Amino acid sequence: MWTQRFLIGCAFAVAAMSAQAFDRPFPPTVKRGVMTPAISPAIIIDEKTRTMTAGARIWNQDNRIEMPATLRGSKIAVNYTEIESGEIDRVWILTEDEAKQAPPKPVVPVVTLPVPLPAPASKFQ
Repeated sequence: MWTQRFLIGCAFAVAAMSAQAFDRPFPPTVKRGVMTPAISPAIIIDEKTRTMTAGARIWNQDNRIEMPATLRGSKIAVNYTEIESGEIDRVWILTEDEAKQAPPKPVVPVVTLPVPLPAPASKFQ
């Protein structure tokens, strides 16, 4: 009986270790910055006060969601994304290993121009 419990415990321990040893997938539009928490919905990134969206999320080093009011410290290395209006919508607090990696290259948005429509045919030809 105790061997079953021991084996089940080992299986859970292996599963927990493998879950922690993964690379977090960041979106291609992510930017790198240094964050200092402020009174929500404000956030200071690269010494500029920015605004977070109403549904903004902050993930800590363990990939768990943090509430903005619980953040402590200053000059925290982060990756973040912003929406078209410039508000911050997602923030990832980086681990030491992630912070040592080269920051992601900015993605240049592709602008597609509208295709001109053909002239309408005249009814009176």
